[in-house]
Amino acid sequence: MIRKWLHAGARSFGKKYNYDVGYMHEVIKASSRAGLALTFLPMVTGYKGPPEARDVWAGALLASTLDGDCGPCGQLIITFALEAGVQGDLLLAAVEGRFDDAQDVGLGFQFARHAISTSYEPNTFGEIIHSRFGEQALVAASFAAASGRFYPVFKRGLGEGHACQALNINGRIGKVAV
Repeated sequence: MIRKWLHAGARSFGKKYNYDVGYMHEVIKASSRAGLALTFLPMVTGYKGPPEARDVWAGALLASTLDGDCGPCGQLIITFALEAGVQGDLLLAAVEGRFDDAQDVGLGFQFARHAISTSYEPNTFGEIIHSRFGEQALVAASFAAASGRFYPVFKRGLGEGHACQALNINGRIGKVAV
């Protein structure tokens, strides 16, 4: 019974976002427990913190996801950010590496890039996030930085990885800056 519910949820998600959920169905088929675990991950990736810091969350989640891949997962994060009310121009600027133009999206993007790097230097972007938006925003950005790479890495592990692509942001194409 639970598998039926999980498969229905995956189909609904895929239809809503025009997203290939074949890997989700394979996971559910392999283990209903694994499929259930997969359904709870958005509780981590989707924690945005306070409303005034949603752009920081979006930037951090986007940077982490693009670090894992810049294909369909990156496009999905763009869609989630737009749905959350993040301005497309800010997302485009972050994708293109124009962090000053990206404002708080750029702040979150740079925070995540530093957090997932191999550097143990203090993350000054985190200090800025904490001082401007508070502890909840820093937690949200940290969740986003840590979890955004999950789906692309998980999909590659299952043999479902995709090559990089240009990202469509409100009809404008953003080429991911290296």
